[in-house]
Amino acid sequence: MYLNEKNEAQESEFEGHTTEEAIKKAEKSMGLDRECMDIKVVCEEKMGLFGMRGAKLAKIKVTRK
Repeated sequence: MYLNEKNEAQESEFEGHTTEEAIKKAEKSMGLDRECMDIKVVCEEKMGLFGMRGAKLAKIKVTRK
């Protein structure tokens, strides 16, 4: 799933209300600890009106180390 036919690492994207939540989703989905992943934050979460969560989700790109 994470390597293509040429054994090159592929990136997977994950979203969450926070960056930490997105990382936890990646860990669960990939079956890896974060020490075994290269994590790139694409965008941080943004709070909505009055500090409400979810105006914009955090997004990360993950590749296996």
